[in-house]
Amino acid sequence: MTYDEFKTIIGEKFPEVTQLQMEQFQKMEALYRDWNSKINVISRKDIDELYRHHVIHSLGIAAYIRTMMPDMYERLRGEGPYSISEPMKILDLGTGGGFPGIPLAVMFPHARFTLCDSIGKKIIVATEVCKGLELKNVTTVNARAESLPQTFDYVVSRAVTSLDNFMPWVKGKYSEGILYLKGGDLAEEISTAMSKFRMRKGSVHVWPISSWISDPFFETKQVVFVEK
Repeated sequence: MTYDEFKTIIGEKFPEVTQLQMEQFQKMEALYRDWNSKINVISRKDIDELYRHHVIHSLGIAAYIRTMMPDMYERLRGEGPYSISEPMKILDLGTGGGFPGIPLAVMFPHARFTLCDSIGKKIIVATEVCKGLELKNVTTVNARAESLPQTFDYVVSRAVTSLDNFMPWVKGKYSEGILYLKGGDLAEEISTAMSKFRMRKGSVHVWPISSWISDPFFETKQVVFVEK
């Protein structure tokens, strides 16, 4: 997917995106290609499909929020009555080179993102890309989630492990919920997590990204929302 193809999709799906935000999205490709040549965190195949495999995939969370939680979407963008509200705090755990956190930070300038990964070289890339994009709403941390002293409104993540492994890592770290990008048949994984942690019925929601964008890559990709 080229940037122009990406731009067309974003213009259709998120018409409220500003010119500045589109410029930031455009800069991502060169920044990731440059830093990936120094510190390899994205495969060659994936770097050639940066916009489809990484940026749009990350924005699947924004699409879910826009569709299912419109008030939260406005708050994250600082629109309307939310322009003077306290910014929401979001933790991207296992961010790798900055996904889904960096595309979401571009989309939601009124939120405050902490990008966390235990692998130092990945955080170097995420940090430098944020600098190149001049993102003022992102902090990067080389650490494990358990060591973070603060709590957040939401946790976002992209398929770093199974849900039942993930839940203990973020225990006590969020007040509202988890937005998790995952692929495949999740019924057994969700059932296991719900039983293991005695999660209340109806607290886990699964939303297919294919309902938002028609593309074979996203046929099995889903957003999982875990309510607090």
